[in-house]
Amino acid sequence: MPDAPGLELILAEINRSQPGAVIDTSFDREQAALIVDATQIIGVLTWLKETPGQEYTFLASVHGVDYLPNLPRFAVHYELLNRERYERLRVKALLNDPAAEHEAGADGTPAGTPGGSRPDGVPSGTATQLLPHIDSCVGLFPTANFQEREIYDFFGVVFDGHPDLRRILMPDDYVGWPQRRDFPVGGEPVIFTKDEVTNPGWWQ
Repeated sequence: MPDAPGLELILAEINRSQPGAVIDTSFDREQAALIVDATQIIGVLTWLKETPGQEYTFLASVHGVDYLPNLPRFAVHYELLNRERYERLRVKALLNDPAAEHEAGADGTPAGTPGGSRPDGVPSGTATQLLPHIDSCVGLFPTANFQEREIYDFFGVVFDGHPDLRRILMPDDYVGWPQRRDFPVGGEPVIFTKDEVTNPGWWQ
């Protein structure tokens, strides 16, 4: 993977052709990362994939992050791989939370919930305006298709231009984004066999 000085060289080269695209670099625990402007994510990924000498042609993973209470709150991480050099590079696109700037709507729906959602589970109307947006990279890396859907499903990040953006694991009519850090934690009590004395017949 690139070392810390190597990351600074990559930052300079990208920003030379796309001013302001890379905001910062990070080299923590031997993990190299570029922190980029989310509005220029496709340009950055294209540069890293197609520029001679870089050629990070394999997208190993795409995942969402909720940094609450830190700001910007959300991020999408892209794990790139150059299979010829066995080099990994992480790209972090930071996203603000549009809902944080709004109060609850007139109908009492908390900001950031799906609100009015279509039968296919995609929010409609003003609901999408309260969700973070970023361009889909499916056209550049087709393997991102299901991974972007999973991020949308769990974090409520909308991938503009995605060919089939809808929930992938949760039911279509599910309300909320269950991997956000402010999502209510619930569940059912689990009774183990050691509790048989106090809860006879618990398996019935």
